[in-house]
Amino acid sequence: MIRKKKMGNDKVQTDLFINDQIDALELQIKEKQKITDHEIREFPVSVIVEKFTIGLDKDEAELYVPDYQREFIWTDEQQSRFIESLLLNLPIPYLFVADTNQFDDGRLEIVDGSQRIRTLVNFMCGDLKLKNLTKLPAANGLSFNDFPKSRQLRFGRKTIRMIELTEQADEEARREIFDRLNTGGTALNTMERRYGSKDGSFYVFLRKMVKDYASFEAKTSLFRELCPISKNREERAEYSEMLMRYFAYSDNYLNFDHEVFKFLEEYADRPEHDVTRMEDELNKMLDYVKQTFPLGFRKKEKDKTVPRIRFEAISVGVTLALRVNPSLSTKQNLEWLGSDEFIKHTRSDASNSKPKVKARIEYVRDKLLGVL
Repeated sequence: MIRKKKMGNDKVQTDLFINDQIDALELQIKEKQKITDHEIREFPVSVIVEKFTIGLDKDEAELYVPDYQREFIWTDEQQSRFIESLLLNLPIPYLFVADTNQFDDGRLEIVDGSQRIRTLVNFMCGDLKLKNLTKLPAANGLSFNDFPKSRQLRFGRKTIRMIELTEQADEEARREIFDRLNTGGTALNTMERRYGSKDGSFYVFLRKMVKDYASFEAKTSLFRELCPISKNREERAEYSEMLMRYFAYSDNYLNFDHEVFKFLEEYADRPEHDVTRMEDELNKMLDYVKQTFPLGFRKKEKDKTVPRIRFEAISVGVTLALRVNPSLSTKQNLEWLGSDEFIKHTRSDASNSKPKVKARIEYVRDKLLGVL
């Protein structure tokens, strides 16, 4: 009888524990659902293109690409195949966008679909000639401007559905959605492909830097402390990408063009790199950031990840300032970090633009040197 009673008590305790766990689960589900509230919209292709292009040169386009998105890497063949799908009225996956409410300007951050949207822009602006189409071979070699007016109008009226996340979806939630939408097949990203196919001296040096400064083993590293990123980004060689950009921009930003991956790989493929100087500058930059910037590269104290574009601006700007003045004061007025101008410089719209890359790096440099 005593044993049965004990078993009965154990069962009651287990049931209570499970009930508490279920209650906690329900609370978590309801809380997390709030940040993914959404509305489904449907827009003509021509309207989507306008939302992306109108105001782009002034950082005012309604649709914009955030820093965590991939660079535009679709080939002409991939772009052509997407346009062919539209011409054939084949089903197109939803676009995901988010009202960030960051500047209360009503603009929409593209969470998933930037390759498709930029393909539409390339095509309707006449910058893409269709190639290697198998279902519509008669369209090969044609651009949008070659189509008859009637076909241009019909193409512009084709609609694509868009899921718009509400203002409650913060940056962490948007990145989480992007990661989940883009890691189903676990395709190699650009940095992972480089590591898989490149073995030059720079990549040997880069691997050493990552191991020493940012690997999983380097748990107490200053770089990881100053520049936290999500586990998913870390596992997919994001620290390697950030360091590669730091070295390339620090040494060669004035020769940057709009294609980031080409710029980075041409830099990495140089026959010689002064790796002693490069490591020394990296150390000095990190030490200076540690002494000068209370939050490191983060925007806010509780941020768990640092956007690439912010890291690039601050890290390279600091290095350029230290080259001008190795004794640069660590007692800086950093109010400009929250200014509209700095926020504008580090918004990710058209982050591949040469003038923008130059402007954001030199803005940080000149602020630290006190010449701006």
